Amino acid sequence: MALVTLTPNITALLYLFSAVCFILAIKGLASPTSARTGNILGIIGMIVAITTTFLGNAIAQPYYVLACIGIGGIIGTIIALKVKMTAMPQLVAGFHSLVGLAAVLIAVAAFFSPESFDIGTTDNISKSSLIELSLGAIIGAITFSGSIIAFLKLQGTLGGAPLRFIGQHLFNLLVAIGISYTAFTLYHTSDPLMFWIMIGLSFFIGFLLILPIGGADMPVVISMLNSYSGWAAAGIGFTLNNSLLIITGALVGASGAILSYVMCKAMNRSIFNVIFGGLGEPKDDTLELTHISEQPVNQGNADDAAFMMSGERSIIIIPGYGMAVAQAQHALKEMADLLLQKDIQVRYAIHPVAGRMPGHMNVLLAEANVPYEQVLELDEINRDFSSTDIAFIIGANDITNPAAKTNKSSPIYGMPVFNVRDAGHVLFVKRSLSSGYAGVENELFYDDNTVMLFGDAKQMCEQIVKALEAM
Repeated sequence: MALVTLTPNITALLYLFSAVCFILAIKGLASPTSARTGNILGIIGMIVAITTTFLGNAIAQPYYVLACIGIGGIIGTIIALKVKMTAMPQLVAGFHSLVGLAAVLIAVAAFFSPESFDIGTTDNISKSSLIELSLGAIIGAITFSGSIIAFLKLQGTLGGAPLRFIGQHLFNLLVAIGISYTAFTLYHTSDPLMFWIMIGLSFFIGFLLILPIGGADMPVVISMLNSYSGWAAAGIGFTLNNSLLIITGALVGASGAILSYVMCKAMNRSIFNVIFGGLGEPKDDTLELTHISEQPVNQGNADDAAFMMSGERSIIIIPGYGMAVAQAQHALKEMADLLLQKDIQVRYAIHPVAGRMPGHMNVLLAEANVPYEQVLELDEINRDFSSTDIAFIIGANDITNPAAKTNKSSPIYGMPVFNVRDAGHVLFVKRSLSSGYAGVENELFYDDNTVMLFGDAKQMCEQIVKALEAM
């Protein structure tokens, strides 16, 4: 038995409180100014939800459950303390995979021990429960395997290039038909073999759906997998007869789907391409990249950059993944403050998917106390580049690549990018001339008005600060 048993009415009220906290948390996370409050509300809601679930149900071995909660809490704390901000997308993908796997495991437990879930007997499971646990298992399996591929792509293990083969979409369709057939047969027969085949095919199609999607579109994939994990949780919530899990899963599923749609619009991508694994993408033979690395580049140093910036009136800073890797946001803020003291207008341009995830750059700049009014989205600032003296790019690559507008054979063609080429001069801080995460060489490196500043982003900013102070 549980240590303390809550009445159904109190349980319902506490679940309602948790649901309200989750709704307010999502609302708070929509803005950098309220994100911290939203995060706290989410934590409170989750603590209340877990405690209520624990105390509101008869648990045969409560101390085992408490031990599992403690172990999970310790692991989560260690990860939170050690993970770097640059690895946050991978972490999110990893957590999504765990949500999906949990949904599958619960479905397995419910199918083979239905009496424990009050959904029937081994040979006579409620038909509605069979539908619920089947949907939870299918979506959960797709979420798990898809998230693993997303993790490996974000980590660089699989690379950012799309992985396709001839007849892939037809093969995916056949696998999807197989999943539908096994689920239909399971509904009528409750055959364990059909159950395992259904789960196996669902794991398999999760791999197939994410492999053909390129690295540049991976932030959208992460958002969509977030939606999948929510729907998987909602499906299992019906199996467990847990109203809060249904509500929470639906919130996550709906918000993730909306975010995915918004991101697809921001990147000029089709939401159906993401859902169905790159359906409608160009054929492999059209993805021919232009090799331009043999061309010369204009190379400068920190002194050159300081001299150029100190004599101008307006500068737009475009932060990217390289800034995050180098943790250069504080040095960048110090450089910007010195420029502001010289009556130079300084603004920051943020791409909708900057740093591989929405909000990533905003968080890093907020860490350095960059005023929110200086931080502008792509749509707000893109027209201003033509009247800007200098575009200072620090570790951003694909989101500044003109190939997205000029090269129809490029994997990033059609993705909105900053019009940095229109600025008077471009200062590009980067370690080398290597391609971006999408595997596309950047034409901007070789423009006449571009000066490459090779080196670590943080060290380069610190050197520019010293040069500006010496002037």
